[in-house]
Amino acid sequence: MRWVKERLVLILGLLVLVYTFVPIFVVVAMSFNNPGGRNVYKFGSFTMDNWKDPCAPDDLCSTLATSIQISLLATLVATVLGTLAAFALVRHDFAGRSASNLLIFLPMAAPEIVLGSSLLALFVASGFAGQLGFWTILIAHVMFCLSFVVVTVRARLAGMDDDLEQAAMDLYATPMQTFWRVTFPLVLPGILGAALLSFSLSFDDFIVTNLNSGNTTTFPMYVYGQERVGVPMQVNVVGTLMFVVSIAIVLGMELRNRRRVAA
Repeated sequence: MRWVKERLVLILGLLVLVYTFVPIFVVVAMSFNNPGGRNVYKFGSFTMDNWKDPCAPDDLCSTLATSIQISLLATLVATVLGTLAAFALVRHDFAGRSASNLLIFLPMAAPEIVLGSSLLALFVASGFAGQLGFWTILIAHVMFCLSFVVVTVRARLAGMDDDLEQAAMDLYATPMQTFWRVTFPLVLPGILGAALLSFSLSFDDFIVTNLNSGNTTTFPMYVYGQERVGVPMQVNVVGTLMFVVSIAIVLGMELRNRRRVAA
């Protein structure tokens, strides 16, 4: 019992991690599954055919490409605008600053069905009822990703010590030099984290996208549509690849930070 008490936090942490990763383990396992029947959720036999031709199901890769394009553009726009807004909220005092801080949280707190239907009403009232598609999805994704970027970057700025910036200015660095050589490198991890979060949210979104998509089909909508006839196992291949890429990015950033600290 003493051994358990001493390691109770570690044991609970490991149990939570295992519980969190169970769905991911299932996705990885199903990417090698040959169901051999209509029940695609039952592991039939091991096969590599799903990995040999991930684009075998009709429209899978085209919808995946659409989702990636929308996610990349939404991430780029939301990260730029959200970073500028975060700097304004943290570093400057202006009329309406407190109200802006409050309003930033509203898209995060609102249910997605409310957010999606409100955006649909806005597009219809603006005359885009017959033009729903790629660009309306992009506008909707930028809108809800923006709040997450502002909150993430603002937290990084609020916790950053300004002594280094003051030291740079004491050494006759111009405001532009201070920003690019001191401030921006310190804030960059927060910006990258916000960008990765925005990409994940945009790529994964279904409710807001479904309400404002028109005839455009994204990857989550494709998976939902295939649910009625049986989701192809290649969907699990895509999920596994995305998980591996995400882990590789996180590990690469961690190794880079450790090398910088060691240097």
